[in-house]
Amino acid sequence: MAQLALVRHGQSQWNLEDRFTGWWDVDLTPVGENEARASGQLLKQTGVDFSRAYTSVQTRAIRTLYLALGEMDRLWLPVTKDYRLNERHYGGLTGLNKKETAAKHGEDQVKIWRRSFDIPPPDMVAGGEFDLSKDARYRGVAIPATESLKTTLDRVLPYWDSEIAPKLKAGENIVVAAHGNSLRAIVKHLFNVPDSEITEVEIPTGNPLLIDLDSSLKVKTARYLDPARAKPLPVV
Repeated sequence: MAQLALVRHGQSQWNLEDRFTGWWDVDLTPVGENEARASGQLLKQTGVDFSRAYTSVQTRAIRTLYLALGEMDRLWLPVTKDYRLNERHYGGLTGLNKKETAAKHGEDQVKIWRRSFDIPPPDMVAGGEFDLSKDARYRGVAIPATESLKTTLDRVLPYWDSEIAPKLKAGENIVVAAHGNSLRAIVKHLFNVPDSEITEVEIPTGNPLLIDLDSSLKVKTARYLDPARAKPLPVV
């Protein structure tokens, strides 16, 4: 049996400003830093002996992980960073204020872009303000122009299968600090959530989801460590 902790990054500056963030790199706010520390305190209280951690290559997730590990007295854990755990790419919506975008395109259209499983936002225009083609962390990476939740899942799951799942099957306990949509992809896989229902699954910030897995990585139990701020979980 292995245990997996999924930690959604704390509030970022663009969360605070209600902007579409996606792959753009923004830092945590002071509130987000406190949420990250709270996650670490909750994880330490479980007494679980975590052996390694994974995160994306985005600052808000990386700093969330290290702030949490600091609270856990586990800064020495090996950490792997990979772009395949990045947030969903919001394409041409990147940087836009969500309310202003809804006023321009209509709330129904924005809801489709945000909440449908397989309909992506408009493509990001090459060479624009938020073009990442010259970002060193993505050297050699085919950067998407946009992503739906489905294509995010197509990015995350091969990495899960090749890198994270084998460690869990070997009995290691693992922390994954990432983003709302990359974590949603993992939850969809582990809980066999239908396409039509996964967009309604919310993973709160600052409240780790601790999952007990059997030797074949079937979910045995799952719980949020702060019950007062828990969100509904898919039926196991």
